[in-house]
Amino acid sequence: MTATDSANEALYPIAVLIDELRNEDVQLRLNSVKKLSTIALALGVERTRTELIPFLTDTIYDEDEVLLTLAEQLGTFIPLVGGDQFAHVLLPPLESLATVEETVVRDKAVESLRKLAASHSPADLEAHFVPLVRRLANGDWFTSRTSACGLFSVCYERVGAAVKQQLRQHFSNLCTDDTPMVRRAAAGKIGELAQVVEPEFVRSELLPMFKQLMADEQDSVRLLAVESAVILARLLGPEDTDKLMMKSLRSAVDDKSWRVRYMVADKLTELQSALGAELTQRYLVEAFQALLKDPEAEVRAVSASKVRDFCVNLEASEAERTNIALNSILPAVKDLAGDANQHVKSALASVVMGLSPLLGKEHTVRLNIISNLEAVNSVIGIKQLSMSLLPAIVELAEDSKWRVRLAIIQYMPLLASQLGSQFFDEKLNQLCMGWLVDHVFAIREAAVLNLRKLVEAFGSDWALSTVIPKVAELAVDTNYLHRMVCLFCVTELNSACPPDMVRAHLLPIVLKMASDTVPNVRFKVAQTLQQLAASFDAEVFEQQVKPCLDSLAGDADIDVQFFACEALEAIREKF
Repeated sequence: MTATDSANEALYPIAVLIDELRNEDVQLRLNSVKKLSTIALALGVERTRTELIPFLTDTIYDEDEVLLTLAEQLGTFIPLVGGDQFAHVLLPPLESLATVEETVVRDKAVESLRKLAASHSPADLEAHFVPLVRRLANGDWFTSRTSACGLFSVCYERVGAAVKQQLRQHFSNLCTDDTPMVRRAAAGKIGELAQVVEPEFVRSELLPMFKQLMADEQDSVRLLAVESAVILARLLGPEDTDKLMMKSLRSAVDDKSWRVRYMVADKLTELQSALGAELTQRYLVEAFQALLKDPEAEVRAVSASKVRDFCVNLEASEAERTNIALNSILPAVKDLAGDANQHVKSALASVVMGLSPLLGKEHTVRLNIISNLEAVNSVIGIKQLSMSLLPAIVELAEDSKWRVRLAIIQYMPLLASQLGSQFFDEKLNQLCMGWLVDHVFAIREAAVLNLRKLVEAFGSDWALSTVIPKVAELAVDTNYLHRMVCLFCVTELNSACPPDMVRAHLLPIVLKMASDTVPNVRFKVAQTLQQLAASFDAEVFEQQVKPCLDSLAGDADIDVQFFACEALEAIREKF
């Protein structure tokens, strides 16, 4: 085989990949595009520049999935075309991709172009990149003009003054474009551009554009302008922001579109940081009150989620901050506590207890706060906790909706750890025992698990004095479902109590229930004895457990027989 043949053989797979780029099968084309780097490496940098890239530019029309992959691949191609000095070679195919109809493809093309901009020298930016931006900005289709909006900031800083002036003018034209989608893209990028534009031009040129966008007839444009307002406010500083931007920002709080008000609420704490203490107290506190009372639930919900951060970030003395929270924010928060929308209440509940350190003992709010009880207890103390929270907890624990009761049960172990056994016995023990006989099975099941966790928290002595007597009562209850609960309790307590306590106090309860009149209880006795096996030895098995299981194995009910025999076999294996 000649050297030429060897070279041809080595290049054959590459030829196949290139052919697949032309194939009618979309999947084959996609696979080939994913392997473009392999093709480029095989071709070498010169042939990649002179053959592969022009070929890709000429065949840019394809399925969206193929184009998306191509746009992503080209963003990593600089080493494959010979380095930074040849980065401009990659611009033509990406320029075409930045004009296609599918948004995700355009966005990926813009992302890759932004990466490439960093590899261009100032001269190459002016010679190659800026003309591309200009062509996109002046394109006939709105798709190219929207893509252009994301490219100004990455080239502006490293070009000459004359070119900068041209770029600002092009961006200004996009801010007043006839197509809302273009103005929307400009509104989303004006803040980014402001970060690289000279301060004097931010004030003289970009701010008028911003105000125009904030007053746009399309709410999709106005809401993105609000997002850019945060960046602009940081750049200008409080004094200039007050003079040049506050009118537009205040109008957004009262905007006729709830989506714009939503964006203001969502960006509120960022605006608070940008505006500083004085402007926050002068304007934002009042604005926040309005947003918390907004007629739209979505706005109230996002506003509620900002309550803690807004109050914590108030740059004022502790007394002033507490005063603002109490007199300006808390009244609106109390109204939200009774909001008809569950999303609003959930958002509030997740943050409101963070106000405890700010409000002090007398003003801590009683809202869905059990999950933050440890923080609350450290602030208000056990006495205040019992007076302010427990009535609400008891009310929820007896709610007619079983899901509400279930939620409270799940927090009982946390309550127990904070309250201590004595306080718990006085205030909540009866409640926990009552759940064991609830008419809803899910509540009874959760109550049994809760009982084990309480024993783990308070110890075996508490179990002996408080829990086991209740379990013994359930064993002789007239309702067989309650007797079943007794056996569930024994199974769970087995892992929380020491073996000697299980043998002395729980095992006798189970053995007595073997003669229950209901077959379901009897086969549950067999199952329970099997579960208790780890707590007794061979002697206890032979003298107490085995006679009981032998009796159940001869039961008239076939299910009882089955479970008794299964328990006997399992326990014998142990001993």
